[in-house]
Amino acid sequence: MDKGGGMTSADVVARVKRALAASRVGHTGTLDPMATGVLPIVLGEGTKLAPFLAADDKTYEGELELGFETDTWDVEGTVLAKRSWAGIAPEQVRAGVASLVGELAQVPPMHSAIRQGGRRLYDLARAGVTVERPPRRVRIDCFELTTVELPRARFVVSCSKGTYVRSLVHDLGEALGCGATLVALRRTRAGRFTLADAVSLENVAQAVPSRLISLPDALSHLPGVELSADDVVRARQGKPLLAPPGHAAGDILRLLGIAGELVAVVEVQGERLVYLRGFRPM
Repeated sequence: MDKGGGMTSADVVARVKRALAASRVGHTGTLDPMATGVLPIVLGEGTKLAPFLAADDKTYEGELELGFETDTWDVEGTVLAKRSWAGIAPEQVRAGVASLVGELAQVPPMHSAIRQGGRRLYDLARAGVTVERPPRRVRIDCFELTTVELPRARFVVSCSKGTYVRSLVHDLGEALGCGATLVALRRTRAGRFTLADAVSLENVAQAVPSRLISLPDALSHLPGVELSADDVVRARQGKPLLAPPGHAAGDILRLLGIAGELVAVVEVQGERLVYLRGFRPM
């Protein structure tokens, strides 16, 4: 889906479910309500793929503004402080952005869906409670400015799963000493899925028949192992299978039937395969 602004990812799932009269619908990675762009949707047996697709890298285009901070670290929050950015030059912003590329220990925003002590952080934030959040390791492959017209600047980010772009912008503002807030965000890629693949909510019912991606194709980034007819039966029954040669411990593989259908997703552990997900014949 090409998610619009002003709705949650759960809202999109609910509307797709109604439009397609589908019994099982999910998504593979939350977008904030203000954010737009690529939101991969999984249907039926495809909902079992969500953990493997959510781990993919993401790319975003966004816009930030210097000179103020909000409680949510984006423009939809309550302004907490305003600071002068008058002494900041574009070169300083570019240098600050460059310093945030690589492996980072990132503190997530209080207004996020992460659970801590059994509660969502955003629930604690709404109750006026702020807690210490342990930093999480993330990887920023690219953080570049595309246009700079201070106090605003547009940028592109390519990053690992779990990265909060709001946190990146907040950290930039702290480094510059003037504060910074995310004012717009659009996800242009989630793993293999791009905006070119996406459809709007208004067109979902008409577009889905031609846009559906098969289960094995959705996991085409994982190595595939073709099973014999006998091993397909064993796999569907959850019986042990030996790991094929040429794969190391920890590798995640697709097990494919004789017609190319997805039978299971497995992990190599020693000489055996451990089942992570099994799939019914379709």
